[in-house]
Amino acid sequence: MTVAVIALAAAGCGKSSSDSAGDTSKDGKYTGKGIGLAYDVGGKGDQSFNDAAFDGFSKAEKDFKIGGRDIEPQDNESDADKIQRLETLAKAGYNPIIGVGYSYAPAVKEVAAKYPKITFGMIDDSTIKADNVADLVFAAEQSSYLAGVAAASATKKDHIGFIGGVDIPLIHTFEAGFDQGAKSVNPKIKIESQYLTQTAAEGGFSSPDKGKAAAQGQIDAGADVIYHAAGLSGQGVIQAASAAKIWAIGVDSDQYKQSALGNYKEYILGSALKNVGGAVYDLAKSVVDGKPESGVVEGTLKTGGVGFADSNPKYQAMTEVVDAVNKAKQDIIDGKVTVNTK
Repeated sequence: MTVAVIALAAAGCGKSSSDSAGDTSKDGKYTGKGIGLAYDVGGKGDQSFNDAAFDGFSKAEKDFKIGGRDIEPQDNESDADKIQRLETLAKAGYNPIIGVGYSYAPAVKEVAAKYPKITFGMIDDSTIKADNVADLVFAAEQSSYLAGVAAASATKKDHIGFIGGVDIPLIHTFEAGFDQGAKSVNPKIKIESQYLTQTAAEGGFSSPDKGKAAAQGQIDAGADVIYHAAGLSGQGVIQAASAAKIWAIGVDSDQYKQSALGNYKEYILGSALKNVGGAVYDLAKSVVDGKPESGVVEGTLKTGGVGFADSNPKYQAMTEVVDAVNKAKQDIIDGKVTVNTK
């Protein structure tokens, strides 16, 4: 299903929390307007985080035969802009309403308090404590550990790299898992590390040119496998890796399968997955079923909420790498390995 991205106009006066807006069922049937989705920095088309959310959004619309509205972010927007966006969706009767990315936390917290009968989803943040909010988080350190194992097993130079979009605790989690996984294979491996920006407003998650330049620097330094956790900027990382004929490891979505990256997929070793689409879909299902999720809902290797994509036939042919990643995955699931988050 193709869903148009609609720029929402400024909202006027709406219903208070005592009104009926947000009732999810009548006689056991879902009566909301559909699912509302507000994208993170980079928007739809990032071939990564936001597109994963869109996949879940689209599947929920189709399977549950409900409506939906997905909304792009604006450049240099404020919390007030996000609040207005979520309130517009709430006043229109969408349920659930999902903020994609940690930057939505203040907006979700404020708007959810005004609309207690609507279920809100908050992806990548677990700080909101409200009965009508599901904090949809992922053990990204676990999937990143597998990326580290893959990188250290595939490198021919014992020299790999990590590129984070923005220097924030959430992305530090990716780096921590990657480093630990790589060093579990080779304690002496050399790991390049770079963050593109200090804040998201500077374009760390939305600037392929920054990703490409950073990757080229690591390639010039000798790295022959580079893992990115940089959203849209990661497209530049993958482009640079392809041009240099070295491996890139994608993030969030199976980037080998992304059409916009088709010209470079030969050099995408795999991707550290977060099942963002599944989380969006499951939250929508819970609301439609009249049993909305709330509280912290964490995706792990054990639950299938995170993982490592193995779509590239070249990866599948690298038996030692595949075996090392599979063993690491099972060790984490069995509790033999605890992955660092810092």
